[in-house]
Amino acid sequence: YLYDKPYEDRSKVRVSGPFTVESLSPHRMLAVGTDDQFFDPGKPTAPSRDPSVRDFVTMILTTLGEAGVQQGDKRERITFTSLDVWPGKMLCAEGRFMEGETERRAGILIGPEFGTVTKPDLTAAAREAGDAGFDVLISCAFAYEANASEFNNLGRLKVLRARMNPDLHMQTDLKSSGNLFVVFGEPDIGIERTEDGEIRVRIHGVDVFKPSTGEVVSGGPEDIALWMIDTDYNEESFFVRHAYFLGANDPYKALKTTLKAEIDEDAWTSLNREVSRPFPTPETGRIAVQDITQVGHEVMKAFDIS
Repeated sequence: YLYDKPYEDRSKVRVSGPFTVESLSPHRMLAVGTDDQFFDPGKPTAPSRDPSVRDFVTMILTTLGEAGVQQGDKRERITFTSLDVWPGKMLCAEGRFMEGETERRAGILIGPEFGTVTKPDLTAAAREAGDAGFDVLISCAFAYEANASEFNNLGRLKVLRARMNPDLHMQTDLKSSGNLFVVFGEPDIGIERTEDGEIRVRIHGVDVFKPSTGEVVSGGPEDIALWMIDTDYNEESFFVRHAYFLGANDPYKALKTTLKAEIDEDAWTSLNREVSRPFPTPETGRIAVQDITQVGHEVMKAFDIS
């Protein structure tokens, strides 16, 4: 049973934080314009005749031009020198930014206000961006389907998936908000086989793209709060079958303090580890690993181990 207003029982210790259950409204594609004039935040361009779509696109592009696209580290940010409306089918804007001393052109894909971006969406947008000679595709969306995380490039074109902050739904003054558009990387893992022929996964950290240099750098396990494995990934949805907790701030001590009791160290050790428990090779031949970083960003990658 799920209760939206549970009774308070102060004799119980709550280990997890509060959570919400949400559902997505029907998927709505965003229309794009046919006028490639310069996008002036002070004079919003109307990419669609639908006022609700126009207002959403205008708000996102205005905020994107002001906030840029960044990592959890605020020093690493794509700051646009210009943002033009682009008359594309999937792409709605062209952004220019400096990568070191080199100017790069980015095709901008804006996901639906209520819905998810799929792998076919990214593929179509990447083909359009490649045909137009863009250097990179930047997708901005509130949510991505699980298998969309597998799409990182199309030929020479790099695909950056930026997650939009839910605060953007409010359409208010967000200049003081941080991490409005954040590019997330992918788990850095190793696949090992045991003497019994089973599989073990070793987590090394998380790879993150640094827009200021154009490089992909790896963070260590200390940057990861939680990592999970779907040991039989069906390429449609991620099902948590293994879950492990890491972190640099001694989560074991924090958990003991919260529970005000001792914890079975053997049980905790089985959860606090960088190497998974062994599991048999899945029938699908595919697994997926998802990380949640210390700042709350989710990253996922699928692997074929058949």
